[in-house]
Amino acid sequence: MASISEIFWTFLRLGFIAFGGPVAHLGYFRRWFIDERGWLDDAQYAQIIALCHLLPGPSSSQTGFAIGLHRAGLFGALAAFIGFTLPAAIIMIGLGIGLTHWGVIDQTGWIQGLKLAAIAVVANAIYGMARTLCPDMRRASIAIIAALGASLLPGIAGQMAMIAIGAVIGLRFLSASATPTEALKSPLTRAQGGLVLGLFALALIVSGIANITEDSLWAVLYQSGALVFGGGHVVLPLLETGLVAPGLIDNDRFLAGYGAAQAIPGPIFSFAGYLGAQIFPNHALSAGLIALIVIFSPGMLLVAGLMPFWQTLSQYQPAQQALAGINATVVGLIAAVLWNPLLTVGIQSLIDALIALGALVALMRFRIPVYWVVAACAIGNELLIRFV
Repeated sequence: MASISEIFWTFLRLGFIAFGGPVAHLGYFRRWFIDERGWLDDAQYAQIIALCHLLPGPSSSQTGFAIGLHRAGLFGALAAFIGFTLPAAIIMIGLGIGLTHWGVIDQTGWIQGLKLAAIAVVANAIYGMARTLCPDMRRASIAIIAALGASLLPGIAGQMAMIAIGAVIGLRFLSASATPTEALKSPLTRAQGGLVLGLFALALIVSGIANITEDSLWAVLYQSGALVFGGGHVVLPLLETGLVAPGLIDNDRFLAGYGAAQAIPGPIFSFAGYLGAQIFPNHALSAGLIALIVIFSPGMLLVAGLMPFWQTLSQYQPAQQALAGINATVVGLIAAVLWNPLLTVGIQSLIDALIALGALVALMRFRIPVYWVVAACAIGNELLIRFV
């Protein structure tokens, strides 16, 4: 069994180099923890991935948390999470504090460049996810229905309705794939797992009540972490609806932070640290840290609570069918947010459109690393504003 400190330092090193988003993170994890260290085998790793993709939340962070849980219990899980998240958290909270002190950013060229990069990154994510999650006409149709529905019924309620519809269609019309049956180690009994799931549900209810009575950053973050399927990119529409529309943060600052989150290693959910620092500038550091804890906690509670039950759940065919429909729905939800607000707000001129298109070609055709593309958009647009 790996020591707590070994788990922390290993994941911290990964946190500094894990560029490329959730799919790339899973590749890093397999190389480091199966090929090089033998912390688990392929069957166990596949089972962890299946569990984390079934659940809402940041899938790659949940995978790392589950590896730590499997390897060294709850303290191992916390060590893995903190190590992997720490570099991105420092960068994003620092950016949130920095932009507050830099003042108005609406006319800053590099901020617009980050917004254009975000368009390309999200479009590329939609393409990649659609190839995997919508490989046939039925699932492509679910994605189209979800995109249209989310556009006609804006807001979290509309998005949740589309996810529910996708799950029902999946149960009725889609087939399930086989899943591994090797057991995973969990330090929790089923009774303890049930208590953890109860805590998750109680916090979700409280956050729902809080969000009804007032516009609350903490409620929006917890609900987003608890309800988002598909990982980091999918959280964008939920956060935009809950924070930008009520006026807790303006659209330019929101998209600038999201664009910056694409250029750094580690989880995209670290964007929450930036949001906390921006919305509460007088307590930026503490607000950023609390925001990170709030958005990540529901996904981690679900992993810890369900690990004891996974052996049975992984063999339950209706759950797999519903997940197939939900995954296709996710593609449509991201497509809807690509259109509005990313394209409708972010593209302000023909030059903007060409920059975003060039960034997309760089990502898709030439497979240039996303951090170079984001940096090029930010620097290039700043130079255009200053000298052209």
